[in-house]
This record gives sequence, C-alpha cells and structure tokens, in this order.
Amino acid sequence: MKKQGTRLALFILATFVLATLASTAALAQSDAQRAFEKLKTLTGTWEGTGPDGKTMQITYRVTSGGSALLSEISPDDAMITMFHLDGDRLMMTHYCGAGNQPRMKGTLSPDGKTVAFEFVDATNHSEEWTFLANGKEETHRFELHRVATASAAAPDGMKAKEEHKH
Repeated sequence: MKKQGTRLALFILATFVLATLASTAALAQSDAQRAFEKLKTLTGTWEGTGPDGKTMQITYRVTSGGSALLSEISPDDAMITMFHLDGDRLMMTHYCGAGNQPRMKGTLSPDGKTVAFEFVDATNHSEEWTFLANGKEETHRFELHRVATASAAAPDGMKAKEEHKH
C-alpha cells in the first residue's frame, strides 16, 4: 500500500513539474513572437483616407500556415507587405510600387501595445549623401541595384524610383 502511495505521489509530482515547464515555456515567448502574434490580430479589412484624400483599404491576412502576415494596400497600384519571424527577429518586407523592397526589423514596446519598425536594408534603391568638407557641402548620389548571382538574378528593368537620404 505504501508503495502504491509513493507511486501516486511521484506521478502527481511529475505531472506538476511537466505542467510548470509547459507554462514557463509559454511565458518565455520572445518579444518578436509576441509582436508577431499582436500583428496577426489585425486580420481583416481596414479603411481610411490616404495622403491624397482618397479612400484606401488595407487588408491583413494570415498565410503560409500562420508563419506570415500579408498586408495589401489598395485600390490604386496595390502594394504588398509581408511580416514574418526570422529566428528571434520580427521582419517586415514591403514590396513597393516604386520597385524596391525595404526590409525592417520590428520591436515590441515595453507595454506590449506598439510595434516599431527600424530600417534594415532595401533592394533597388538610390542614396544621396551630403558631406561637409572644408566648409563646403558636397553631395554624392548612388544608384544601387542588387548584384545578380548564379542562384538569384534580378529581373531586367527593375530600377529604383524611391530615394533614401542619409
């Protein structure tokens, strides 16, 4: 009888430990994962007014088995933005009507209510740098494009229209 009671106590203890470990793992969700889950709650169609005063819609849709969030801005020249996790980073890639693709990294605010995005890099863009040397301003403009590699060549005709000034 004592042996059976010990087994039951060990079983209860093991169950408690496993339940505690499972709840700890759930609480240990990274800020990137929490931010991504927060963004997924935007699923649906949203309407507002663009800078030109016209009505616009943004539709959010969870896709790829829950691993990505697609955002589509319409009606004019629809643009797509994809949000996804990259390891412990929340990433956003915007497929711009200007022909470039800025990528940004998302950070969750301490109160968990806001996700701020910081520029990481972009494809097919131009940069303009202004230097001050000997009291004189000098500006250099760089027209940039992704270098084609054997594994992934960029399509012909992709030119930058958007400028990123530094």
